[in-house]
Amino acid sequence: MLDNFDAFIALLGRIGTLEETFQIASWAQLNIHHKPIGLLNVDSFFNKLLSFLDQVGEENFIPHSTRQIFISASTAEEIIDKLEDFVYKPDPVAAQIDW
Repeated sequence: MLDNFDAFIALLGRIGTLEETFQIASWAQLNIHHKPIGLLNVDSFFNKLLSFLDQVGEENFIPHSTRQIFISASTAEEIIDKLEDFVYKPDPVAAQIDW
């Protein structure tokens, strides 16, 4: 599945949606892929999650390269544009991991 996509998009959902989203993010942190994860942030649904990701990034619990793959937008058109414009910037430590 991973090889068939250029990006991932998470829609509003429940705990399973979050689990799948963070599994994909963990693969990025392990340097398995460098694809962006789009969060379709309708009615600010993901704002608190994005704030949490900012906080754990600032406190160095996740590398900057992991935080940067999360892209958010409030409309489908905007998220597609942002995902198409995404350029991965590798983390020097994570870049050394080879699976």
